[in-house]
Amino acid sequence: MKLELRQLRHFVTVAEELHFGRAAERLHMTQPPLSQSIAGLEELLGAPLFLRSRRQVALTAAGNALLPEARRILDDAGALPDLVRRAADGRAGRLTLSFVSTADYSVLPAILQRYRGACPAVQLVLREATSDVQAADLLQGRIDAGFVIPPLAGLDGALAYRKLLEEPLILCAPAGLPALRRAGPVALRDLPPLPLVIFPRAAAPALHDAILGCFRAAGITPVIGQEALQMQTIVSLVSGGMGLALVPQSVSNLMRAGVEYRALSDPTPLAETGLAWRRDNASPVLQGFLDLLTTD
Repeated sequence: MKLELRQLRHFVTVAEELHFGRAAERLHMTQPPLSQSIAGLEELLGAPLFLRSRRQVALTAAGNALLPEARRILDDAGALPDLVRRAADGRAGRLTLSFVSTADYSVLPAILQRYRGACPAVQLVLREATSDVQAADLLQGRIDAGFVIPPLAGLDGALAYRKLLEEPLILCAPAGLPALRRAGPVALRDLPPLPLVIFPRAAAPALHDAILGCFRAAGITPVIGQEALQMQTIVSLVSGGMGLALVPQSVSNLMRAGVEYRALSDPTPLAETGLAWRRDNASPVLQGFLDLLTTD
């Protein structure tokens, strides 16, 4: 014999009424099958749930212990249809996102805030990773989508992509340099020959090449002093006097003592950030996330 929700519903109604006749009326049934249902439940659980006499019905210790659990099970069962509907239309479930460190200072916070407001029941799992790592994770199905810096391996086939942001590169330099005394944009040729702090090319080839291209266009061959994967590390190294860097404009939201951000008078390419995902990922949760970006 298996426990049925119907039996728990019968038990809770009798426990609330403490009268089999009134409970039967509430349940729109006659009293004999209700009594049989309760007896079957007691046999299944191996303990009496009610003390019965001609004058009254009372819960036993076992009945008192079962009552809150029975109510919880019935409540959970009653919530299942709504849970299934929300999962089917992408408003419940799990969404795993990765992001490059630059996205943390630009598009990511606002998008997450909007999505959390629209789909509070979705469990968000966030991981910081470079674009090359995200490409492998996407292709292996370890993440649903990733905020990346293009180009990305697989974009011509298994992966889809949507551009979210283009922004200029700006200077991130140790505070107090003579070239920074005047307000306004700074020319690369006016800067002292400090080492360059930069992303490794394997992690962000487009950004790496764009930064070096800015120096080459200015007739400068920079010496790479340090490489770092995370933007906060690059800014920290600059603040420690390890060199200067060119960073996407939104990184200026990362305030750090000993660092000054300044626009460049040199022509600078635009740094792009976008979202990548597997074309064959049919997750309703992912589709709901993509729909939110479309309405942005």
